[in-house]
Amino acid sequence: MEDYIIWFENLGMSDVERVGGKNASLGEMISNLANAGVSVPGGFATTAHAYREFLAKDGLRDRIDEALDALDINDVNELARVGADIRQWVLEQPFPADLEKHLEQAFIKLQDGNRNLAVAVRSSATAEDLPDASFAGQQETFLNVVGFEQVKKSVKEVFASLFNDRAISYRVHHGFDHKLVALSAGIQKMVRSETAASGVMFTLDTESGFRDVVFVTASYGLGETVVQGAVNPDEFYVHKPTVEAGRPAVLRRNLGSKAIKMVYSKDKDAEHFVDTVKVEQDDRNRFCIDDAEVTELAKQAMIIEKHYDRPMDIEWAKDGDDGRIYIVQARPETVKSRAAANVMERYLLNEQGKVIVEGRSIGHKIGSGAVRVVDSIKDMDKVQAGDVLVTDMTDPDWEPVMKRASAIVTDRGGRTCHAAIIARELGIPAVVGCGDATEVLKDGQEVTVSCAEGDTGLIYEGSLDFELRENTVESMPAIPFKIMMNVGNPDRAFDFQALPNEGVGLARLEFIINRMIGVHPKALLNYDSLPRDIRQTVEKRFSGYPSPVDFYVDKLVEGISTLAAAFHPKKVIVRLSDFKSNEYANLIGGTLYEPDEENPMLGFRGASRYISDTFRDCFELECRALRKVRDEMGFTNVEIMVPFVRTVGEASQVVDLLAENGLKRGENGLRVIMMCELPANALLADQFLEHFDGFSIGSNDLTQLTLGLDRDSGIIAHLFDERNDAVKALLSNAIQACKRADKYIGICGQGPSDHPDLAKWLMDEGIDTVSLNPDSVLDTWFFLADEKLD
Repeated sequence: MEDYIIWFENLGMSDVERVGGKNASLGEMISNLANAGVSVPGGFATTAHAYREFLAKDGLRDRIDEALDALDINDVNELARVGADIRQWVLEQPFPADLEKHLEQAFIKLQDGNRNLAVAVRSSATAEDLPDASFAGQQETFLNVVGFEQVKKSVKEVFASLFNDRAISYRVHHGFDHKLVALSAGIQKMVRSETAASGVMFTLDTESGFRDVVFVTASYGLGETVVQGAVNPDEFYVHKPTVEAGRPAVLRRNLGSKAIKMVYSKDKDAEHFVDTVKVEQDDRNRFCIDDAEVTELAKQAMIIEKHYDRPMDIEWAKDGDDGRIYIVQARPETVKSRAAANVMERYLLNEQGKVIVEGRSIGHKIGSGAVRVVDSIKDMDKVQAGDVLVTDMTDPDWEPVMKRASAIVTDRGGRTCHAAIIARELGIPAVVGCGDATEVLKDGQEVTVSCAEGDTGLIYEGSLDFELRENTVESMPAIPFKIMMNVGNPDRAFDFQALPNEGVGLARLEFIINRMIGVHPKALLNYDSLPRDIRQTVEKRFSGYPSPVDFYVDKLVEGISTLAAAFHPKKVIVRLSDFKSNEYANLIGGTLYEPDEENPMLGFRGASRYISDTFRDCFELECRALRKVRDEMGFTNVEIMVPFVRTVGEASQVVDLLAENGLKRGENGLRVIMMCELPANALLADQFLEHFDGFSIGSNDLTQLTLGLDRDSGIIAHLFDERNDAVKALLSNAIQACKRADKYIGICGQGPSDHPDLAKWLMDEGIDTVSLNPDSVLDTWFFLADEKLD
């Protein structure tokens, strides 16, 4: 029988030549990982020998080879015609008697008396899922297959799919000989995810290659909608070391729209055995799996990754009947895990533009060109080299045209959809899940597609100027102090951690509030009494979270913990919110609660807010979030920074208030640092330091307040210079006070990023750390190393 059929439990990774990559991997996991906690549904595989014997019958192999040898794959029409002919020949070919007999015997055994047993029939090519080649979606999968006749039909369809247009094209482009690739069909018990959820996960961050997270996507129903990119799924990031420590480890949650799901077809005579139906709005507004299930998925992914000793791309499904989570496929991740780690690429826009469409960014690159809106694969000839391909979604048939595009934009899909996978492989920017790109963007319109600004991909009107900067970080020269980074955007944390650094010297909480929350904390605390229109807007924001307040706290936790995890175990100094009243007023519901101040820069901000009766309950939410990150999740590398402390009395009150909220200096290693940004802070440095563990100098406000100028005023902008002697005198005073008290002293203002000579002066003054904007880290580092050598 093993010439034709092999049960999964008798297979391992040494059997790729016998049953292809996918089926060998299923066997490897069943054989080796079942006792370690990885659940894989049972089944069997047809062999490569069976496939070759099938093709050898009646000279079919020779006919196929002759047709392929004469084919010009660059002629799309000829490719379509020849591929269709070959597939039809395969479907008309009878099975050899021995193959049919053994296939039927194995299926009856798998049924184990259950004549209604549903199976998945999956393709597995002998050249597939190798560490240096991704055959994502090249061949077919058939779900909810019932009865031997349908199994036979599906196996033949799987064999025929080796000659899909996309598969023929892919093999030629990647140098695989058609004659040397064989196909195996895997027949596997179905997981009843049609009544639960399924998805894809990677054991690294697909955008940056960061290895310490598991990236999980999930949607309702059978998993093909996620794989195909037909839905915008829920997304989660899980921190591996925190999972291993047995602590809450879900860093990020992104609620997907999940508009449709694939379920078993009720029509028993249907040609396909599944239907696609709409998801109820209430279900769309909540996450389809909970944190416990996300963590369970991450645990199984980590076991698989450890066994294979490489990053993995894994498909999973939750069974609605038994509630268990199963792994249905696992293959090596083939793009980010092979990227050069020692070369830093930075794409930078050099001009501003009007944003016309937004979606999820894939990669970190920028591309521009003329829009080509393509509604159907039949129209893909419209796309010329350098165009921006805009379509609803892609599947593997689109790959020949995707290679021509300078960027890809889709209405549907998440970060694990087909368009995302192929864009990464091709090294071009893609923005997926835009919703309305095919309606908003017009054929021939010039646009710039930017994935260089974080989690959100932006399509700008017009062709904007951008540049690529590359630095090699193999041998960074030594400098006598630590360079940290100013990182406000958690979306970029996994990218930025790869730069040489000593941690985060400034993580702005207001950036998280603005980008990830967007609602005034008072509006969330007083949700029930909000005006109806504002309440409806707020309600949409906190979809997927238990309550408005939980949404605020949990989103803060997500932002802070993402930064903490990305740079762990290095220090991440989180500055408490420093919105001014006009900035708070710009948040949803903000005008209901904020005063109208003539000069908000000098008004209700910083420490004065925290200790006031009107804002204290909002401040306590920030404390709740920080406490959860440090005490529950275990990120004790997070430190707290207090901004805009006007008097020593305010300093004392804020530190006491933090302690009342479970954030006491010294407990669990907590350091509380003060922003030194007013002349009073530097002049009375010794007194302020009695209440804090050090200073981080905010050179922007310190310069503004020392020189008595508004940095936003164009009329006097030329006078704004952190290198002014009066400013430097205050800087020196603050640095020396910290040195005398043996306390931390750093600077996180814009000055050292803009002026490397100021960074050199600070180095000579003996500052501990300089925190720079990420785009200036490498340039400043090399400048300071050269100065030191001189």
